[in-house]
Amino acid sequence: MLTAFTRAFRTPDLRKKLLFTLGIIALFRLGSVLPTPGVHVENLALCYEGARSGASGNIYGMVQLFSGGALLKLSVFALGIMPYITASIILQLLVVVIPRLEALKKEGQAGQAKITQYTRYLTIGLAILQSTAFIALARTGQLFPDCQQDVLRDPDNIFGIVTMVVIMTAGTSVIMWLGELITDRGVGNGMSILIFTQVVAVFPSELTNIFQANKFTFAVVMVVGVFMIAAVVFVEQAQRRIPVQYAKRMVGRRMYGGTSTYIPLKVNQAGIIPVIFASSLLYLPQLITSLFQSTENPVLLWISQNLATGDTPIYMATFFLLIVFFTYFYVSITFNPAEIADNMKKYGGFIPGIRPGRPTAEYLNFVLTRLTAPGALYLGLISMVPIVALAVAGASQNFPFGGTSILIMVGVGLDTVKQIESQLQQRNYEGFLR
Repeated sequence: MLTAFTRAFRTPDLRKKLLFTLGIIALFRLGSVLPTPGVHVENLALCYEGARSGASGNIYGMVQLFSGGALLKLSVFALGIMPYITASIILQLLVVVIPRLEALKKEGQAGQAKITQYTRYLTIGLAILQSTAFIALARTGQLFPDCQQDVLRDPDNIFGIVTMVVIMTAGTSVIMWLGELITDRGVGNGMSILIFTQVVAVFPSELTNIFQANKFTFAVVMVVGVFMIAAVVFVEQAQRRIPVQYAKRMVGRRMYGGTSTYIPLKVNQAGIIPVIFASSLLYLPQLITSLFQSTENPVLLWISQNLATGDTPIYMATFFLLIVFFTYFYVSITFNPAEIADNMKKYGGFIPGIRPGRPTAEYLNFVLTRLTAPGALYLGLISMVPIVALAVAGASQNFPFGGTSILIMVGVGLDTVKQIESQLQQRNYEGFLR
């Protein structure tokens, strides 16, 4: 990885792209610490420090993670990349359900551009809803239940509240624009790099807190983190390659085909999406208990005792089972064995030993089901690490080497390095002329 970046900086064109990407990241982090107008900065700082070490930090875990700690600071970029992620997931699901969107997906680049535009519109709508919800929680004092300070300077000023909602929504729009700038003029993978930046941003403070609290725990966390990174790299790179042979075809007076290739099926075919799905669902009961704090309703009481915190056996089991379920669900809607088998048959491709058409689709479905099982267990176990660490060792709520954080860091890091290496190969290609 270090060699790739060193060679990239020696190439003028790539050096400009890398420096441009670093500049966008710096601007992005500036917006994450810039407070929204109308926020009482001093009181917010006191409440934020208490929330980081208290139980209330678990309520906003996933959103706080994808905002790089900016959510509870009520900054301009407080919502982070989460509205865009949610909108993208919803559009991916709707493509399978709505025929019109499925037809757009098959139109190629033009159809994908329209789906991207729909994703942007949905992102703005979700940003308005989320910013309104969090400002309402801050206005009523429920954003920091254990803090008695007013985090807003004038909670009764409706114009000020609307202004904060507009600014946070505009911040989400700017984040989308910055991600597209990195994709077009930087090293690519714009949104993924911004997610990577937000996740990594909380590491220094969390590691510092653990080091100051207990040096032995800090050493254990670092050792566990290294082993987790190595394990995630190993599994993320693991894949089953299905060999595909293309028969020779005569088109006019020229012969085509006769080549061999393969279909790469990753062990973790679903990526981080199932973890986001499961965390989003378990975020709802936590939000409900924070909005309706009632000790008389038996349902709310049971939810607050079993699903509002991550250290209960029911929460852990539910989280694990939801991840396994969503892994199978997401793989089933994103990988269509029948469509791949039809495309292979159309272009004269076949798997050695398997007849084209339906037998090929059944074989691909069989292999994919066998691969998804260890992938789902891997996602569930990796994601349980911060919850188990919290329950057993009493570690920080934002356990720095949590499964979600590691998955994002390793996945985006590997993809970015591959993109840089591919661009280096394009600019330093040694062919027959040399």
